[in-house]
Amino acid sequence: MWQCPKCGREFEKVNQSHYCTDQPKTIDEYIAAQPEEIRPFLNQVRDTLRAVLPDAEEIISWRMPTYRKKRIIIHFAGFKNHIGIYPGDDAIAHFADKLTEYKTRKGTLQLPYDKPLPLDLIAEIAKWCYETRHR
Repeated sequence: MWQCPKCGREFEKVNQSHYCTDQPKTIDEYIAAQPEEIRPFLNQVRDTLRAVLPDAEEIISWRMPTYRKKRIIIHFAGFKNHIGIYPGDDAIAHFADKLTEYKTRKGTLQLPYDKPLPLDLIAEIAKWCYETRHR
């Protein structure tokens, strides 16, 4: 076990990447704190979400970049091997036929870095989430 000298949390891996005292307050800070090779993917997702959700507010929620307008619309985050998109269970179920080539979990879509990001699909999911949650 490794213990972070800043926050005291324990992790299985030595020097485990995590947020402790310096949590990002903006999406810009979040992206800047990610490894350099991941930032272009995060920026592509952000640009896509900004285009389809122009009236949404950009915030950090659950330590992830988040779009909301009165309610949470969608989250995204960068990980070692994939970008996580968090549209919720209802969206994953609704788009199940279009997500067959990707790993999904409860409310989550995992997009590996070794494939082009399906930006049109991300836009479609985000727009659907906005429309169904703001009727």
